[in-house]
Amino acid sequence: MNDPVIKDFELPSTGDTPFKLSDHRGKNVVAYFYPKDNTSGCTLEGQEFRDLYADFAKANTIVVGVSRDSLKSHEGFKAAHGFPFELLSDKNETACELFGVMKLKNMYGKQVRGVERSTFVFDVDGKLVKSWRGLKAPGHAAEVLGVVQGL
Repeated sequence: MNDPVIKDFELPSTGDTPFKLSDHRGKNVVAYFYPKDNTSGCTLEGQEFRDLYADFAKANTIVVGVSRDSLKSHEGFKAAHGFPFELLSDKNETACELFGVMKLKNMYGKQVRGVERSTFVFDVDGKLVKSWRGLKAPGHAAEVLGVVQGL
């Protein structure tokens, strides 16, 4: 794995409690980064994590979604789709830079800087054990679940 050791980070979160990675030692953590609330691929990805959430919980795993959207946007997105997990707001790209997920992408023929859809799995000791970068949303949550069930 070419990923660096990820330092602890803290971000504002839905549910009025900031999320700090080190606060979740003793559980596996899935942090999935996505480009934007209320877009088709990001909605599908969130719905798949939602639909498998009970299985993640049985595998001693919490799931968090991360994007650059505001907490207000996240609260609406979470409520609209019944996500049982928190969404983290990274408006300043703190975690995006830490994880190296900011990329130049082509949208409608123009280069724009945005979040590359990526997922990171941390074990109960907070060690990064698996990552996916530049992934496609359909079926991804089930693949991630398979990994955490094997931890």
